[in-house]
Amino acid sequence: MESTRQQKVARLLQKELSDVLQTEGRNIYGNAMVTVTRVEVSRDMSYAKVYVSIYATKDKKAVFATLVNSGKELRFKLGQRVKNQVRVIPELNWIYDDTLDYLENIDNLLKK
Repeated sequence: MESTRQQKVARLLQKELSDVLQTEGRNIYGNAMVTVTRVEVSRDMSYAKVYVSIYATKDKKAVFATLVNSGKELRFKLGQRVKNQVRVIPELNWIYDDTLDYLENIDNLLKK
């Protein structure tokens, strides 16, 4: 069970990471649309699991790999935004969220 503080920090990180990906993302991974669907923060606030969905591209694995490889740069940009609100900028662990792909597949199967 997450504490109230963990939930607040997770929401803050989700919002700020979304903004960073929206503004800086085109330089990193091109024209793909990347959204942060959820963020989970550890109890000591030093690790964060960032769940992302990728749209509008054929090669989602390449975009995700590029996102993971540029994780340090994204963490730095996140740190510049939230440096006055959190004590430690958490290490970001990127996880590909395929729930929307799964739902789209089920929807296509039901239409047949």
